[in-house]
Amino acid sequence: MRASSLNGNSSCLLLGSIVRSCDSLALGSVWSPLKARNPTKTAGLLSCKSMSTNSPVVRVKEKIDLTEKEKMIFDRLLATVGHFDLSTRLRVAGGWVRDKLLGKECYDIDIALDDMLGSTFVDKVTQYLASTGEEAQGLAVIPSNPDQSKHLETARMRLYDTWIDFVNLRSEKYSENSRIPTQMDFGTAEEDAYRRDLTINSMFYNINTSSVEDLTGRGIDDLRSGKIVTPLAPKETFLDDPLRVLRAVRFGARFSFTLNEELKRAAASNDVKDALAAKISRERIGTEVDLMVSGNEPVKAIAYIYELQLFWVVFSLPHEHELTLPQECDRLCLAYMDAAWSLQQLIGSSSLIDEQRRLSLYAALFFPFRTITYKDNKGKKIPIVNYIFRNSLKRKASDAETVVSVHSAVARLLSLIPFLESNGDGKLNEDGMGTELVDIPASSKLRVLTGFLLREVKDFWRVALLISVLAYPSPIGCSEDAMLKHNELDKRKEVFQAVENAILKLGLEKIWEVKPLVTGKDVMNILQLKYGGPLVKEWQQKLLAWQLANPAGTADECLEWMRQTHSKRIKME
Repeated sequence: MRASSLNGNSSCLLLGSIVRSCDSLALGSVWSPLKARNPTKTAGLLSCKSMSTNSPVVRVKEKIDLTEKEKMIFDRLLATVGHFDLSTRLRVAGGWVRDKLLGKECYDIDIALDDMLGSTFVDKVTQYLASTGEEAQGLAVIPSNPDQSKHLETARMRLYDTWIDFVNLRSEKYSENSRIPTQMDFGTAEEDAYRRDLTINSMFYNINTSSVEDLTGRGIDDLRSGKIVTPLAPKETFLDDPLRVLRAVRFGARFSFTLNEELKRAAASNDVKDALAAKISRERIGTEVDLMVSGNEPVKAIAYIYELQLFWVVFSLPHEHELTLPQECDRLCLAYMDAAWSLQQLIGSSSLIDEQRRLSLYAALFFPFRTITYKDNKGKKIPIVNYIFRNSLKRKASDAETVVSVHSAVARLLSLIPFLESNGDGKLNEDGMGTELVDIPASSKLRVLTGFLLREVKDFWRVALLISVLAYPSPIGCSEDAMLKHNELDKRKEVFQAVENAILKLGLEKIWEVKPLVTGKDVMNILQLKYGGPLVKEWQQKLLAWQLANPAGTADECLEWMRQTHSKRIKME
């Protein structure tokens, strides 16, 4: 089995002596905010190879080559400067410069201005375009919000179908014992560069001179040597904007770069963790996490979050409730995500689309939480996974609903896998199915049970299958040897493919799109009822079971079966 690490070269994360199944762990660890702030370190955790300082050697281009569209955009901006006889220097900042130097295309263009606000310059561009018969598109101004560490107003517009953000270069002054600026002035490009999150993101492309400016003197060198470093002292940089901790993690994972040792110490400090929890909106944290999970190295990113002791800050739980969690639950979450990611690579891209891959990683990450609930203000039990999505990460409701649905499907799917894998041999466990299967032939019950399950989880049934396979025939992490052997994952891949093929062979692909043959009104007519109710719902489930058992059946046959079955029940009563 591929063992994940922060730099891709260690097996420290999935040691079976530490990582165990959530089912086999004693649920005796009570989570509290105090414990989350100062988690107990696992012996040897920060000394394992995953924190190695070996950095890759990265190929960096000598100059930036512009696309034709970029040339057109920059020409329009320079023409605006000339048209109004401005002395403004236009610089592309941040990620665009980094990616172009790495030979990658980037469509996220941020323009830094040295003598005016972004909104002022956008007005000038709009006026210039109008003078040439062109029309500006998508104009917007996003105000600053210092309380959430967003210190700059941003103006936005579209040019040649490309979004462009405009901000001014900045210089800041702070009061004693505060990281919220008391005075914001126009700064020099060098001052602005040192206020950036990372040296690799601090470089500019000067549009006026068509040249790269590395004003910290480290950007290109750190890019070449694959290092994640802050321009100023890391603690100062992180307290200025604590979200930069997660950005450092994301870029370190994305490029497989090495986090600077001083940066790691600052990121794990209580001051920075407190600032991240207090100053940064949950939406911004959730956006960073989603970019990590959707990225090319999701496990590496979450591993950094774990090892920097940020897990419970990012995936915060309700403070007003004491929750019983599995021991070392954060490490177990990471182990499941690593296994799911590895299994995805073995299965290949054909089985899961991007959205399914993304949510399967969330489902794996939060799998140890699947049975844990808390009570809301009305006393209703809410899955803790729902809280993490909706409150901790402020993600869309559909993400939470899908992952909770996947977790709910796993237990039932685990009971079906042996029969799907062996083409239906053996006696099925019909627990929890009520009376739906009472009148269904034994030979059809596997199709009926599987069909009901797929109708609930819909397009994400392969995600539920992937997560189920991690716990079948036994949960991951039962022994160190099992976790480190590649053939363990190969076996799980074979199970996934066997069950997937069995479901397709049963003709259940897209079964959730098949409409019931019989309506509630039809049921009421046969039962001679004026109003619907539990009895009608019960019969609708029975009729759906008949339909799943008889895929070629007609509505008339289904109704006739109901009449006969109902008549027999009446006689027996």
